[in-house]
Amino acid sequence: MKKTIRLVLSVFVLVVLLSSCQTVHQDDSPDYSDPSAWAYWCEGDGEADLFLICPTVDMGSTGNLNMSMDDNDARRSFVGALNMERGIYEDTCTMYAPFYRQMTFPVYEQRIAGSGEHLEIAYGDVKEAFEHFLAQVEDDRPIVLAGFSQGAQLALMLLEEYFDDPELADRLVAAYCIGWPVTDEDLAEHPHLRMAQGEDDTGVVVTFNSEAEGIDDSMLVPEGMKTNAINPLNWRTDSTFADRSLNKGACFTDYSGAVKQEIPGLTGAYIDSERGTLRVVDVDPEDYSSSLFPDGVYHLYDYQFFFRNLQENVLVRTQAWLDAHEPAMAA
Repeated sequence: MKKTIRLVLSVFVLVVLLSSCQTVHQDDSPDYSDPSAWAYWCEGDGEADLFLICPTVDMGSTGNLNMSMDDNDARRSFVGALNMERGIYEDTCTMYAPFYRQMTFPVYEQRIAGSGEHLEIAYGDVKEAFEHFLAQVEDDRPIVLAGFSQGAQLALMLLEEYFDDPELADRLVAAYCIGWPVTDEDLAEHPHLRMAQGEDDTGVVVTFNSEAEGIDDSMLVPEGMKTNAINPLNWRTDSTFADRSLNKGACFTDYSGAVKQEIPGLTGAYIDSERGTLRVVDVDPEDYSSSLFPDGVYHLYDYQFFFRNLQENVLVRTQAWLDAHEPAMAA
């Protein structure tokens, strides 16, 4: 089992490390009316429309700080990373996912991803793609907004800018901003944001950041920061422990989206009352190590450790939205 998991992770790291890009300029902006600017466009026939934002796959191996849209290796890695997540959403949603000039990993290593031109380039692309998406999909359908890591950061920015519009906010099933911190300061600055409080509330933000007990600092949640979170095993926001028996299946996927290994009951978890992070308790950090993060920072596994619970939750929240809007849709 451990060898299989290490092999899957090693392939993931190898592929992203092979991605190389040239310096990105402002005039490289993608044209989202061109189908080639989309990794997914109208894939599937689900009852909600998913706008999915890819995590960081470009390692910036040539010194670039934004991904080039012309780099075919990076584009393949981009689609592969999306495929690793798609199983959570594809049974419920029609999927849309834009290519964009994402910030490369060195931007995060230098902790300069919170502002500046590299963020402006990435978010500018995502914003333009989102506006094109809104113009093309039916305006009475529910929306699921989702991203992991950098994708979650940019999804949160979309929420902050666009979803204070009551009509658009009413269409939001949920925003799965997993692998990115959402602080009380974020909520105070943008009071229209609401954190999920249970398994079936809608129009809310779902997020958590997984780590082992004893971790007090990470690239995602620096020491001294407290983030908000919900536990994907018991759908509580307090520190109530969720036993591993509630874990319906950790799924380790490859770049095709295939589940290479599934482990029901892999681990339990609880929310740390001081950091707000999700403490993962039943796995050995050495078994889930990576070259990108210190042992015990389970960032790469945020989705995979809780795959089946998240998959079920997308369906539950979408159905709750449909039930609540059924009278209006039938009129």
